[in-house]
Parts: sequence; structure tokens; C-alpha cells
Amino acid sequence: MEFEVHSELQYKVLMPTTFIFNLQVPTTSSQSVIKETLVTDPVLKFEEFHSPSIDARFLRLQVNKGINFKIRYDATIDLNYKIVNRDQLLQTVPVFKLDAEVIPYLFPSRYCQSDKLQKLAFKEFGDIENTYAKVLAITEWIYNNVEYVSGSTNSSTSAHDTLTERAGVCRDFAHLGITLCRALSIPARYFTAYAYDLTPPDFHACFEAYIGGEWIFFDPTKLVPVNGLVKIANGRDAADAPVASTFGKTICTLMNVKCETKDTNFKPFTYAMSKQRGLSYQ
Repeated sequence: MEFEVHSELQYKVLMPTTFIFNLQVPTTSSQSVIKETLVTDPVLKFEEFHSPSIDARFLRLQVNKGINFKIRYDATIDLNYKIVNRDQLLQTVPVFKLDAEVIPYLFPSRYCQSDKLQKLAFKEFGDIENTYAKVLAITEWIYNNVEYVSGSTNSSTSAHDTLTERAGVCRDFAHLGITLCRALSIPARYFTAYAYDLTPPDFHACFEAYIGGEWIFFDPTKLVPVNGLVKIANGRDAADAPVASTFGKTICTLMNVKCETKDTNFKPFTYAMSKQRGLSYQ
């Protein structure tokens, strides 16, 4: 299945500034880049680098004077997500058998203070035997108990804050899902992506939980089809996978994001279907 993704960011740069962007789509076992272009206006040299702990493609560039600056990324992606059947989802991998690379996703992190939410997690979900059923219950609980309100939070909002305020945006929903999973000793990680049919168009944040030896996708916002995402990056939380970081003084004056399918026979994978089968972007 092919998707076309687009992102364009524009800044008013007020002083010499270093930018680090995470806009490009990585090649994984579930997706490959057919073609892509990245341009800056004005034309600037940039450096691409990879973090050893995160499956992401970062760009670093320097703007040395006050100008209006724009970066644009376009790509065609071949997406091949994996459907995981219920038998595998019923399997539980105990902590002592987890692969070493999964262990860091059990620990509290900057936005996901799982050590503070253990009491709530065990009260609401502790009696659910199956791990997959627990994460489905967590996803439904967030959807039913936290209101999606654009602009209600900021870059310092944590999962604990979201639980207190009972309002947030996609990144806050993802952080709360990750936190409740980790509080129950379920590895969970942040997932940022281009999202099909997201209104209003934007970058989207969700989460994955490690179940039956697979990273299974969950989205407590229910704003997009489960099979309509092109992954940009994973991380412990949003601190590991920001779309744009600036080191200087700038004002973002434009953000334009699109994700469209080229498949006229695209069939959405619904949340009702998730009760019987999981989806992996691993």
C-alpha cells in the first residue's frame, strides 16, 4: 500500500539558530521509501544523522542570521504493516525473558512517570488477566475519560498532568497510555507519524505496547484508521522523538502536514477489529 506524505515548516529566525528536524521517514521492516525530496529555502547545507537508540532520521542545519526560513519534505512510502492474530496476542512475555532492547521501555521517563500511577493502574486494570486485553482497556479508558482539546497542553505537560486535568492532545493521550502500561510492567513506547485522514492535518502521536514478542500499535484518540500511519520515529516519550528542535530564537509561522493514500481500494482497519487482531508497524 502506497502513501504520499508531505510536511512544510516555516520559521522567522531572529538570531543564529541550530535546527534539528525529524521529518523524514525511516525504512523499517514495515515501510520503505520509494522516493523522497527535501529542500530548504534559502538553500542551506544540512547533516543527516541517526541516533543509536532510536529508529529515526535526524537533520541538523545552521541558520547564521535573521531570515525567513522554510523546509519542505515530500515522500512516497510503501507500507506493509503486519496483522498479528489473537493467539499470539494471548501470549505473555515475562520481564525476565524480555530482550535487552525492550527493557528501557519499562522504566519511567520524562513525560511518563509510571511510578506515580501504579495505584490507579492496578485499581483499574490489574484484574484483567490477558496483557492485550489490559492495553485495550487502557486505550478505551483514556478515550472515555480524557477530553481531546486542541491547545490545552504544552511541551512540559506530563502524563500525570493529563490525568489531573483530564484533557490533552494526541501526544498527551500517548504519554498516558505508555505510563499506565509501564505501571503494569508492560513495555510501551512513543510512536510519531504522518497520519491519513487526520483532522485538522498535523503530525500524530500514538503508542506501542510489547505483547507476545511484537510491538502492537494503539491510538487512544481514535482519530485515524489504525492502518493509516507512516512512522517517523519511536522513543521512550516525546523527548526522544521531537519533530523539530530549535537552539536559538525563532518563531514558527507555518506548519503544513499531509498524508494521503494512493490506493483507491484502501480499507480502514477499525478499532472494533482491534479487539480480535493487533497491528504491528515494527
